[in-house]
Order: sequence, then structure tokens, then C-alpha cells
Amino acid sequence: MSNRSVTHSTFVIERRFDASPARVFNAFADPQAKARWFSGPPEWGPDISEMDFRVGGRETNRGGAPGGPVHSFDATYQDIVPNERIVFTYDMHLDDVRISVSLTTIELTPDAGGTRLKFTEQGAFLDAFDKPALREEGTKGLLDALEASLKPDH
Repeated sequence: MSNRSVTHSTFVIERRFDASPARVFNAFADPQAKARWFSGPPEWGPDISEMDFRVGGRETNRGGAPGGPVHSFDATYQDIVPNERIVFTYDMHLDDVRISVSLTTIELTPDAGGTRLKFTEQGAFLDAFDKPALREEGTKGLLDALEASLKPDH
């Protein structure tokens, strides 16, 4: 008999960006803009990425270190309000093993010439393959990369 478990967790990350809500939204909505910040570490090499940014559309991103495992992100967009909100569900795999299923809400509000982003993730982390604290830390790293991609020189 296998040892099965599920850990439920919610985390919220808030950030302020010196860019308009439209520009921050575009960094999530445009495949080329998103590719500049939504990827694995450089040593992983090129990722496989497909994106259909619309309600009901899907996004897939796969990559990993040479020799594996392959990390897979498979999302479905549930709700999109341009320049204000993005809601999507996604699951993560390591090779063929599903390690988590999540609901994510991104809220964008104008803030003194910039944007306040609120990122809320509600996850079910499966069979101890991933931990909520690691996912939150990884998400913070991605938001750091998003911030860098919004700087004027990018």
C-alpha cells in the first residue's frame, strides 16, 4: 500500500511595481513578455512553453535540469478581467508524478502611478513531493523576475 497524503495551504504575496496595471497585466498575458520572466533557472536550458491567454485557454510550461526530472506546469484560465484580475487553476508534475493542484488569483490595482499586485494561491500539495513553503519561495522568485522584466531597460 502506498503512503498517500495531501497538505492544504494558502499563501498571499503582495508587491508594488513601478509600472501601470496595463503593463503588469501584459507581462502575464503576452507570451513573449511572460517568457522573459516565467521560466526555470538558466542552467535548465530552454523551456517548452505554450500559451492561449483567454478564459478556458491553457498554458503549459515544461523544463528541468539536464538529466531530469522534468518540471511541468499545466494551467487553465478560469477568469480574466483585463488590467485587473487573472484567475487560473494549475497542476505541477515532476516527470509523470502530479505533485500539486492549485487555484491562483492575481489582482492588480492602481497605486500612486504604479501597480499593487496581490497574488493568492490555494494549493493541495500531494504525497509530500512538494511543500507549501517551497512553492511560496519559488513564487517570490518569479515575482522578483517579473519586477526585473518591468524595468525600463527591458
